[in-house]
Amino acid sequence: MAIMTNSLLFDILKDQVTPALGCTEPIAVALAVAKAKETLGSLPERLEIKVDRNIFKNALAVGIPKTKEKGLYMAAALALVAGKSKYKLEVLKDITEEDILEAGKIVDSNIIHVDIAKEKIGLYVEVTAISGKEESKVIIKDKHDNIVLVEKNGEVIFNQEAKNTDKFSLRESIKGMKIRDLAEFATQVEVSSLELVDEGIKMNKKMAEAGMDSKYGRALSGGTLIDEMNYREYAKYLTAVASYARMSGYPLPVMSCAGSGNHGLTAILPVVAVGEKKGISYDKIVRAVTLSLLVTIYVKSYTGTLSPVCGCGVAAGVGAGAGVTYMLGGNLEQIEGSIKNMIGTMAGIICDGGKPGCAFKLAISVDAALESALMALNGVVISPDDGIVDETAEKTIQNLGKVSTDGMINTDETILEVMLGKCR
Repeated sequence: MAIMTNSLLFDILKDQVTPALGCTEPIAVALAVAKAKETLGSLPERLEIKVDRNIFKNALAVGIPKTKEKGLYMAAALALVAGKSKYKLEVLKDITEEDILEAGKIVDSNIIHVDIAKEKIGLYVEVTAISGKEESKVIIKDKHDNIVLVEKNGEVIFNQEAKNTDKFSLRESIKGMKIRDLAEFATQVEVSSLELVDEGIKMNKKMAEAGMDSKYGRALSGGTLIDEMNYREYAKYLTAVASYARMSGYPLPVMSCAGSGNHGLTAILPVVAVGEKKGISYDKIVRAVTLSLLVTIYVKSYTGTLSPVCGCGVAAGVGAGAGVTYMLGGNLEQIEGSIKNMIGTMAGIICDGGKPGCAFKLAISVDAALESALMALNGVVISPDDGIVDETAEKTIQNLGKVSTDGMINTDETILEVMLGKCR
């Protein structure tokens, strides 16, 4: 059974921890557009895009890599000009300055039309590309790079949904596990087999280094040198500046987790920062990051890919707290205690779309994650009588999921109404 669990957790990591260039919501749309254009075989005369509320919300104000532009229209236009679907969540990595100018002309031509698919629940992107009598259609569902349907002129070229596959994704399969399983895997797995985690650490630190010279980075440091920061200041700083750079459109990929680059930054960088400042061995840092990523995926299996709750601050923050607790010598009970503390602290933070301001939420989340870990390490855990915190870490996570989905059905619609009101 342990061998089967380990094999499944490896598969989950490979499926859920992937490089991404730019915020994954506009990038998911760009991926679908690129595939639709490739299927059509020419530049369309009209592009019709339908997305769920959360895709629309998260893409509204976020920067597009290598440009000074924001939002779905520019992402779609760039995909038409230079997007390559074979790159998946790095679909726009080949764009040039000339491509940006050409994409701007396409946006101005008004051939791109974006609508919210209000009836769709969960991550959904549908793109129809039209040129004369030719037409192609691409649908992405449930996961940012999960193309489930490709059609040309009404003929199905690819239909993942029609295949006899298990209805549950790899991420959903983690629900059958316990936090104990994730901790045992992180503790016992050969570090040499965790190249993906090592790559994620290096990739996300590069984004943090890029953000250090930004106005946000300079303001957050307050003139304090990195060498002079304590581990809590450094963890908060490293994560927040990376998020600010990424959401502003800095042209570097990050290692995402559970479909989000900011999740990847939050799950990885605080753990790395604490490990570096505390002089922890790199092997143990890698193990701790692995636990953080797996706990993040576990939480997201209950809260959903996109939700009214800030997954970066809550789900990935829960993962970071668990990873730090383990790295500082915490046992299973203390790891589970940190999870309860974090959910009891951060459950109410909302997601009001992807944007540079997400860096502020990540800074708060890192602070709370470290506090949750330290409290658990010292035997202080929020009581199961308090709020949505329950007897076990697993049940507490399930309660968070229920609040995030059933309990906040109208929240996204209200947030989006406010955001669109500002645009008008």
